[in-house]
Amino acid sequence: MPDASSAGLPGAVGFIGLGRMGGPMARRLAAAGVSVRGHDTAPRPGLADVVTFVEKAAEVADGVGAVILMLPDSNVVDAVVRGTGLLDALAPGTVLVDMGSSEPLRTRSLADEVAARGATLVDAPVSGGVKGAEAGSLTIMVGGPDEQVAAVTPLLDVGPVGAGHALKALNNLMSAAHLVASSEALLAGQRFGIDPAVMLDAVNTSSGRSGSTENKWPNYVLPGTYDSGFALALMLKDIRIALGLVEATGVPSAHAARTVELWAEAAAALDPDADHTEIVRWLERKGCDLPGEG
Repeated sequence: MPDASSAGLPGAVGFIGLGRMGGPMARRLAAAGVSVRGHDTAPRPGLADVVTFVEKAAEVADGVGAVILMLPDSNVVDAVVRGTGLLDALAPGTVLVDMGSSEPLRTRSLADEVAARGATLVDAPVSGGVKGAEAGSLTIMVGGPDEQVAAVTPLLDVGPVGAGHALKALNNLMSAAHLVASSEALLAGQRFGIDPAVMLDAVNTSSGRSGSTENKWPNYVLPGTYDSGFALALMLKDIRIALGLVEATGVPSAHAARTVELWAEAAAALDPDADHTEIVRWLERKGCDLPGEG
């Protein structure tokens, strides 16, 4: 097994949330030589060879310098940290790393409670989905004190506590807006008689390109697989967080608000477990219902 310390990694970490994202992340940590103490109410199968599971969430903090949370939202984070005894179990100097998509203002509030126990909260949400977790190619957006950040995760961008969660939500707001705008344009071009693949080739060397035209449309929409690995419901959650942040800062929010409205309409019309790229299917069906269309 590789020597984790030679790579600047801690020898052992606690890990709570070993599902579709957390499971592959824990496996990659173990492959790098890190001993993983884990807890999950329903962990992804096949991790017993790389994770030492403990019965109670608070037990993951025993003898480790860092505890990673890969949980869906601030409500679950609060329930785990405050409701299971984990907060009291954090030894002074421990770094608690929240890698889910939490609400920035609630993250700052929790950070104050963690600091009162002599520990540090670092927020480090990720972008890249399940495939990125499995491939080890996630983008990590980090907020927290430089010294603690450098000790626990690749340092890609740093700001005050909450900055990572703010950046993740705002990134997804832009991504959601791009996907709707790109899809409306591409569907219109298709009805006009232009092959979408031809449009993408042109757009991706022009000013209209985005992650939606360079990745989502060619890899998940055109093949008809709609399997990016990131749920539409999670996208909606994230962009609602972003809209709240936009409004709280006093920035004009008309476009953000309309983006959230469209995604909420799509979520209500599609299956609860729909992939976020399936909003293209919804837009296509919605267009067919417009007056004058078939």
